[in-house]
Amino acid sequence: MDNFGIDKTPPGRDLDEPISFDDAGGAGISHSPLNLGGGDTAGAPKSEMSAQPAGTTVKKLAEKMVSAERITGVRTFFTKLHAGAIEFLDEVITKWLKENPGISIKRTNIVTGEIQGKKTEPNIIITVWY
Repeated sequence: MDNFGIDKTPPGRDLDEPISFDDAGGAGISHSPLNLGGGDTAGAPKSEMSAQPAGTTVKKLAEKMVSAERITGVRTFFTKLHAGAIEFLDEVITKWLKENPGISIKRTNIVTGEIQGKKTEPNIIITVWY
């Protein structure tokens, strides 16, 4: 919507001349950081690197990445959707777990979907993250 009756252009200013950022027409634009009432006027969190000596910072970051809950591998099992095949799949998974006693299962996912072989058939797909 055009407001033809309102003219906010200062007198003597050329309309084709670009407005510089240094002279915003006296609008009083502040370039200082905003204070949102958090109490700390700095606003940015202090990094660990500036607070620690150079040798210990790298060690601390590496220690944070190592975790006992970290997923180190994945294994996927699948079979056709009939009773005999599912029982066989149970035996295969049990055998795999007995052969690998050091495995700690972190997460599992079970979906049904079509797997293409000689012909496309619905299958149950079990993914084990350890």
